[in-house]
Amino acid sequence: MGGGLAGSEAAWQLASAGVPVVLHEMRPVRGTEAHVTDSLAELVCSNSFRSDDAQNNAVGLLHEEMRRAGSLIMRAADTHKLPAGGALAVDRHGFSAAVQAALLAHPLVTLERAEVAGLPPAEWEITIIATGPLTSPALAEAIARLTGQESLAFFDAIAPIVHHESIDQTIAWKQSRYDKAGPGGGGADYINCPLDKEQYEAFVAGLLAGDKTEFKEWEASTPYFQGCQPIEVIASTGPQSLRFGPMKPVGLRDPRTGRRPWAVVQLRQDNALGTLWNIVGFQTKLKHGEQVRLFRTIPGLHNAEFARLGGLHRNTFLNSPRLLDSTLRLKARPSLRFAGQITGCEGYVESAAVGLLTGRFASAELRGETPSVPPVTTAMGALLNHITGGADATTFQPMNVNFGLFPPIEGTLRGKERKQALAARALSDFDRWLAPPRLAAE
Repeated sequence: MGGGLAGSEAAWQLASAGVPVVLHEMRPVRGTEAHVTDSLAELVCSNSFRSDDAQNNAVGLLHEEMRRAGSLIMRAADTHKLPAGGALAVDRHGFSAAVQAALLAHPLVTLERAEVAGLPPAEWEITIIATGPLTSPALAEAIARLTGQESLAFFDAIAPIVHHESIDQTIAWKQSRYDKAGPGGGGADYINCPLDKEQYEAFVAGLLAGDKTEFKEWEASTPYFQGCQPIEVIASTGPQSLRFGPMKPVGLRDPRTGRRPWAVVQLRQDNALGTLWNIVGFQTKLKHGEQVRLFRTIPGLHNAEFARLGGLHRNTFLNSPRLLDSTLRLKARPSLRFAGQITGCEGYVESAAVGLLTGRFASAELRGETPSVPPVTTAMGALLNHITGGADATTFQPMNVNFGLFPPIEGTLRGKERKQALAARALSDFDRWLAPPRLAAE
């Protein structure tokens, strides 16, 4: 249930293991607050899968583990990657089309376009629920009734997208921080708009004073996820917070002055043609008119034309450490598995990785085997462990994969050396987990 990244990956893993799959996707029969197409694996927020560095970054390590496990999501991402410094960014439309085409072409996958209102019927037996951050109210209410737990929610905020031709290239310049090259690009993959001290302070004041979207009654007590806070919420924590967050100028030099600017606004390519660029980290709940007015005060964006303005949507997730077992089955009804953001992971790649695991777990169960859980020393295992018990159920919040979830490594390694040792151990252990068991006679 659910044709997003997690559901699509789960379906692919099952079909690849020889299991017939019915993939239920309610769009376009029923839309959501954030989706704009009826395509499978639509990217509704950023087009970035974040760092692709498998040696020094936990999400890059997760990319590599998924590739080794035959991930459809990573195959499509690699095929449709765009220049983005050290990150793996994708052409969102090409990526989604590739995922959908692969699933529709597989003889064991059947796509059904209709909403499953409430919990699936008992006769479905093994079912994976991957309905994502915008789970329909009927299903969310049914899960709450079944588990005795209230569904938790937080806001995901959407960053604006600017037409490239409207950016003033006499002020803005292309450069990645520290000129770092990444997959699909070189060392100049971001457009940078510099601000001096006076411009920065005026911008922060405008953010704080700007007219914001009013909360609905049921949203009033919903907490933000730390990694996806609206820019004005970050600004409210202190006058310098944006300079040490999404507007940090480190690793950049304005070619007009040869100096590092006081602050910088970065834009990242959003489509293969290079005609659309998103403002990095600028998710916001400012009203649309306020966004246009304020963002056009940024040097280089004074004539900006917006293909999409920022917005908010609700993200519903389970208290997974309390509700799910180690293979993501619902304790109250083990025929149901959950995958993706509804489990309390955060991020495209993490969501797809949990979908990959549920697909493998379900196929093992159908073969009469006990599902094998990846070692906690791997990126997938560390993320799974956090979701299913490593986190404190009383304070559980969505989490991106990070090296803080991994068991410590022996020795006194620090910094980059420690990360590289953790990554090397993870890939070695992951390869052993993937390898089929040897028979005693062998």
